[in-house]
Amino acid sequence: MRLAMQRQNDGQGQASDREKECSRRIVTSRELMGNGKEVIIEHAGEEYRLRITRQQKLILTK
Repeated sequence: MRLAMQRQNDGQGQASDREKECSRRIVTSRELMGNGKEVIIEHAGEEYRLRITRQQKLILTK
């Protein structure tokens, strides 16, 4: 997976709270879906369905 980190050095090698909030992980849909059209994501005890439509759009439903 590719990681994209948006952060600046505060001079001591530690990220500030604001910089930590800006950090994010970028994952391609192919990495998530593999060869399939649907994945189930579990979050906070709930299941969500992420699927690719016929028009190649992503839909997330509970």
